[in-house]
Amino acid sequence: MPAPILCQRDLEFLLYEVFDAESLTKRPRYADHNRETFDAAVTTARNVAEKYFLPIRAKVDAHQPTFEQGAVNMIPEIKIALDAVIQSGLSSASADYDLGGMQLPNIVTNCTEAWLTAAGSTLLGYVFLSSANANLIDAYGTEAQKNKWVRPIRSGDFAGTMAMSEPNAGSGLADLTTSAVRQADGSYRIVGNKIWISGGDHELNENIVHLVLARVKGAASGVKGISLFIVPKYLVNDDGSLGARNDVALAGVFHKMGGRGQTSTALNFGEHGGAEGYLVGEENKGLMYMFHMMNEARIIVGFSGAINALAGYQYALDYAKQRPQGRLPSCKDPLTPPVNIIQHADVKRMLLAQKAYSEGGFALCMFGSQLADDIKTAPSEERRRYASLLLDTLIPVIKSWPSEYGCKANSMAIQVLGGAGYVNEHPVEMFYRDNRLNPIHEGTTGIQSVDLLGRKVMMHQGAGLDAVISEFQSTIALAIENERLAPYAGQLGRAVDSLLATTASIQNGMISEGVDLALANSARYLDMFGNITIAWIWLKLGLVADGGLLAAEHQHDKDFYQGKLQAMQYFYRFDLPEIYPWAELLGRLDATTSEMQPEWF
Repeated sequence: MPAPILCQRDLEFLLYEVFDAESLTKRPRYADHNRETFDAAVTTARNVAEKYFLPIRAKVDAHQPTFEQGAVNMIPEIKIALDAVIQSGLSSASADYDLGGMQLPNIVTNCTEAWLTAAGSTLLGYVFLSSANANLIDAYGTEAQKNKWVRPIRSGDFAGTMAMSEPNAGSGLADLTTSAVRQADGSYRIVGNKIWISGGDHELNENIVHLVLARVKGAASGVKGISLFIVPKYLVNDDGSLGARNDVALAGVFHKMGGRGQTSTALNFGEHGGAEGYLVGEENKGLMYMFHMMNEARIIVGFSGAINALAGYQYALDYAKQRPQGRLPSCKDPLTPPVNIIQHADVKRMLLAQKAYSEGGFALCMFGSQLADDIKTAPSEERRRYASLLLDTLIPVIKSWPSEYGCKANSMAIQVLGGAGYVNEHPVEMFYRDNRLNPIHEGTTGIQSVDLLGRKVMMHQGAGLDAVISEFQSTIALAIENERLAPYAGQLGRAVDSLLATTASIQNGMISEGVDLALANSARYLDMFGNITIAWIWLKLGLVADGGLLAAEHQHDKDFYQGKLQAMQYFYRFDLPEIYPWAELLGRLDATTSEMQPEWF
């Protein structure tokens, strides 16, 4: 019997017991839904995942897309699988009814995407990016642009991308050189080169809608002079039919260590005079608009990191339960049968770590989805603003922590399998390779750490940090009243105090010692902030699990909740204490890295 892709019971625990998705049906947008419709959508996703994605997973990994005669060539099973997602309605599950969507809450859509991602890896990137592309145009485009571009993206006829990075700029968007020249008819001619464009070219959809950052001729240098343009692969006539090929050329396809089903491309805009593009919003506000899609993409990256970790954990767990090898140290009789490796303490350690990292990371992503639902549908404007502030502050953590710790979890999954772990007859090495892309995707961990420490914790006079701390303290206040959880609440409280003191020290250091030194160890600050955030998430899960354990009547339910509490205990005893040496290093503005000279390497 094959290993399970995910644990259905765990998804239900998060969806209904922890985050109470059913309560969303009281809001007008979701009034047509109930638990049955939510479950039906998740079940549909599971069926599509098991029927179309799981059987081709190894083949997709073994046969990367190739660049042949100016076009992408990929195995045909990819289109069949993605078409199944589109035909099931899952590609636009959270979109409005009148755009062909299911109008599901984001947190429910997250669970449908979990099944598809666990079975299909980055193949779902085509769908995710297209949805994020449509969401951006929907937020900032004109009605004509929405009708022309959003509707066919929602229906699956068109795909969407984001085109930012350039060969000489990378993540340094202030230095981009792609240019835009306004034409008499109001369109623009776009000329430039973009690289690392996920889904940048393929034949999976009729058309591809690129959202391209470019600088209008004469605009200011730096990020203030960047504008955003819709640049399609094929021009579209007024009646919606496809027109001529736009001046967008595929220059090459990169071959990645993981996530091989989704193309990563180099695109040339304007080899023959300029690609036709259409301004989104106003000139020189392009980066602000693009952050709408970038932030959505960053959440997707964190989600992908968590799901790859969950998939690897499920496989390693199943393997450990069935693989007999060795005996416990206390057993000296070589004639006794070997025990299954799940009985060995070190295997338990690695499985517990995977459980803590993967389930904690996914719960964090689910919390982010709950905030996204609140931003759109919370009853009060105050709650919507609060949710927006909280999510904006946490995005660097949601993106980075599951990405980094997902890799650690996948590495441990390989270790659990031993020699079977690093051969491709088992998928855990593929999960690791797929996940290793995520600490780089949509802004490296280092970039996220500078964003968190240099901007997010100080924005709006510290209101974002205050909101996060308020969430931490609310959970601590609940848990401190629970005799079994009070020690963990106290431990989290001390960690939060350390975070606040460390943050204050660094902010003072920015004034006294300068920004460069104060931000030199920002990655450690992100580690610290992330571990405390996951500890808080686990305390939230622990509160629900403790209540469930007391009410449980069946042994399998007791085992389930006890497993949650044990994973929480593991994280608090093995991982949360790591923040204190980080805090000491950060608080004294350690200069070891910043003082290192290039010549010394």
